[in-house]
Amino acid sequence: MATASHRTAPEHIHPEDVSVQTALAALADPVRLSLVRELAGSVEWSRSCGSFDVPVGKAALSHHFAVLRGAGLVEQRDEGPRRVNRLRRAEFEARFPGLLELVLRDDPAV
Repeated sequence: MATASHRTAPEHIHPEDVSVQTALAALADPVRLSLVRELAGSVEWSRSCGSFDVPVGKAALSHHFAVLRGAGLVEQRDEGPRRVNRLRRAEFEARFPGLLELVLRDDPAV
């Protein structure tokens, strides 16, 4: 028998409903950019929130994920006690062609 989660399911914004300013603001933060880059190199739904090596506490990490969800970049779901993530690469690419590819490059000057 499934048990009810102790937390509210995350709300997601579809990239079609995101302005370019919101997308750029979400990607401008170094912690959020690090999260997006790590997700880009991971299998979908394989990374829990606590598995990222970022220099912030739990509350700040939760905020960063909320900003990424609000920009249509990340989708999250609960799997038991873990909240797992996926980068909404295809959806974001359809809304902002080429933007994600640019921010994921190793050379930021390009």
